[in-house]
Amino acid sequence: MSKAKRIFIVADLRLDAVQMFKNNPVKLAKGFIRLGHDVRHFSYYEAVLGLSPLHNRTFARLFAKDKVDRLLARAINDYEPDIVFIAFVRMFDARTVERIRQAAPQAVIFGFDCDLWPNLHEGRIETAKKYDILAVTNDGDSLRIYRDAGVPKCVFLPNCCDPDIDRRYDIEDKWKKDILWTGLIEHDSKRYPGEDMRYELVSRIAAMPNCSVYGCCGRPKIGGMSYLYAINGAKIGLSINADNNIRLYHSNRLTHYLACGTMVMAKRVPDSNLLFKDGQHLRYFDSAEEFFELAEWFLKNEDERKKIADAGMKWTHEQFNCVKIAGYILDLIEKGNYLAPWNQI
Repeated sequence: MSKAKRIFIVADLRLDAVQMFKNNPVKLAKGFIRLGHDVRHFSYYEAVLGLSPLHNRTFARLFAKDKVDRLLARAINDYEPDIVFIAFVRMFDARTVERIRQAAPQAVIFGFDCDLWPNLHEGRIETAKKYDILAVTNDGDSLRIYRDAGVPKCVFLPNCCDPDIDRRYDIEDKWKKDILWTGLIEHDSKRYPGEDMRYELVSRIAAMPNCSVYGCCGRPKIGGMSYLYAINGAKIGLSINADNNIRLYHSNRLTHYLACGTMVMAKRVPDSNLLFKDGQHLRYFDSAEEFFELAEWFLKNEDERKKIADAGMKWTHEQFNCVKIAGYILDLIEKGNYLAPWNQI
């Protein structure tokens, strides 16, 4: 970049234990700062709830949202940012973006969306149309939906890690398990393509000895440092999406597991190898039976398992760290593109 930029981040920055170490905007803020830029944060949803007479979304929207929008616009006007980075948050809408645009007409408005199905969120597509650039973490239907709706520029951008936090730790024996899964086993509203296999895999793992499952099958969620310790302690981490037919899409679970040094076995998605190489950084599988056959083999062949786990962690720290991904965002803004093997605008 030719000069230091002022970057204003609008996101959900609440200190929720489950999300504490999963928050992309927090990691990207560190990346921007390490690249020499100034960053300020605004926790939008937290502010709306905080100013509401009742901590209820309906009341908050009626009695607090407009005030928060005015406070946000005033802060942006005072800061005069070069870039406004927006992660989709509850109650944030197209009108809020218009106020941001009025407050900082010179700023580039950059949106970031980790959701697979933007059309299921009321107003999200209309909001995205107000951005200058939108990045999403898959190169499938989300990009197509946004492009068809007229979003000016849409691009795939992978999830990032923070090697300062997403790394190996000295852990207690209680965390040491053979296989780990964290997250939903299926969505409440409908079962998406791929969730039949996910249901089978996670259900079987939950019944196996010396394996850990969190957030489903009647087991509690896990958050804070315990989340990182659980990943560290697992010999194998399972990664499988709700929909595994979407090009380049893996949830941030994959990035967390790889960066924390467990060996990852991931359901193959289209063009997976452009991100992580099979047999080098992780192992891909195509069926439940293949997963369990591979898991059994790697649990008996510790040297091969550790070799892939070490290589996967090193690759993720080098290629998907928050500084590198923040640099891609800045290249998109200044040059209109960024250079990576998977990139497609």
